[in-house]
Amino acid sequence: MVDRVKHQGVYRYMRLVQSRVCALIVPLLLLAACGSPHSSRLMTSSSLAGSVTGDSSDRRVLAGEWDYEEMAVVLLTLDEAGNGTYGWKKGQFRTVALNGLHWEGIWLQEENDREGLFVVELSPDLSEGDGRWWYTRIGDDRAPTAKGGTFHLTRRISSVAASDTPPAP
Repeated sequence: MVDRVKHQGVYRYMRLVQSRVCALIVPLLLLAACGSPHSSRLMTSSSLAGSVTGDSSDRRVLAGEWDYEEMAVVLLTLDEAGNGTYGWKKGQFRTVALNGLHWEGIWLQEENDREGLFVVELSPDLSEGDGRWWYTRIGDDRAPTAKGGTFHLTRRISSVAASDTPPAP
């Protein structure tokens, strides 16, 4: 009987120590995670808009026609500022920043009243890129929980450039 009471006392003591340790560690971990200078790479529309001053690359490299691939292929046409349109739901791409091979921007779709952000990592030769997009607004909902997706871009070779290539000997 004495052993049983002794074990119950040790068990209660260990549970008390465990709960106090957890009560101390959890807030410290949260403080370290939330107070870290290495913030998340998740961008918001305001942080994207604020990063325009960090633009270090010539956006003209984005100009032209691109195949946007996400379950289907849609033609994306961009001007020399990296802004343009695509046919799905009267879509628009707006470049906010281009830093080296890292491209950030905003997308809009008039016909279904949606908008969001995107990031693309371009290939070194700027012929293609892999991107990720997410919603920032669906209708009146400014905090949508709907997931975004991934896509692949491939630059279209213009027929003019192809015709300028001399024939093989």
